[in-house]
Amino acid sequence: MTTNVTDVKDVLTVISERSSVRKYNPAVQISDNELKEIIEAAGKAPSAWNLQHWHFVVIKGEKAQQRLLPIAYNQQQIVDSSAVIAVLGDLEANKNTDAVYNPLVEAGFMKAEIKETLAGQIAGAYENRQYARDAAFSNASLAAMQLMLAAKAKGWDTCAIGGFNPEQFVDEFNIPKRYVPVMLITIGKAAAPAHKSTRLPIEAITTWIED
Repeated sequence: MTTNVTDVKDVLTVISERSSVRKYNPAVQISDNELKEIIEAAGKAPSAWNLQHWHFVVIKGEKAQQRLLPIAYNQQQIVDSSAVIAVLGDLEANKNTDAVYNPLVEAGFMKAEIKETLAGQIAGAYENRQYARDAAFSNASLAAMQLMLAAKAKGWDTCAIGGFNPEQFVDEFNIPKRYVPVMLITIGKAAAPAHKSTRLPIEAITTWIED
């Protein structure tokens, strides 16, 4: 398959232009349909065994965002943004096995014995609680990054937030024990440019091992 150079350039432009915006125009609101499109794109992120270890809680509207404000240590972007998306990791993503693989078996894309082999591998991995937690965070983070890039591609600004109280979040929004909060993502239209930032040189972040 030939790669379309224009598409590659567009993707790289989106990556380059994305930045963490902390000041939003509170007068600009994003529609539910556009949020759904962005989340749908995020849900196409890769995941271990395709178990899709994520769940998104959309916090939208003045009252809902005010409830979140103290949990996020009163960061003004929580209430000025158009919405906040909480990205949760699924500690029990192994329960998605049948939902993910049965349609493939029924459609003839996967043999039943292959599905059973994969199901056994998944069940074995999820006997380890640390693996389940690590997988929840790493795979949900893939979806979170994809969400921010999708938002930027559609003209919206975002900021990933790790500064919040996860225990209070779980209590306030009645999050089932199956899920662990990974991050909050504000989304809206920037009212001011993002802070200038620098990136480490590639030499500092890369180790090459070649034969």
